[in-house]
Amino acid sequence: MDVVCGGYSKTKDATEEIQKICDQVKSLVEKKTNEIYEEFIAVKYRDQVVAGMNYLIKVHVGGSSYLHIIVCKKLECDGGMIQLTGVEKGHTKDDPLEPF
Repeated sequence: MDVVCGGYSKTKDATEEIQKICDQVKSLVEKKTNEIYEEFIAVKYRDQVVAGMNYLIKVHVGGSSYLHIIVCKKLECDGGMIQLTGVEKGHTKDDPLEPF
């Protein structure tokens, strides 16, 4: 893992673990965007070590549409809870993953 103190890692291909995180927050994203997504596929991500982990994830939601989402995963000793902290609509496949 490429760790950058206080910052996000370089962009990496999404893993099965990242897809599982996306699956857990999909309904929250749908509620926040007021849309239903037939596709919700993690494509790329960046991570940031904090008191747990922040994930900035590019999600393909069908056609040429992509979302950028930020998810916080608490440490296991703090319950390991996953929280959706941000959603940006209107992204493309080639948009860079930048914190928002």
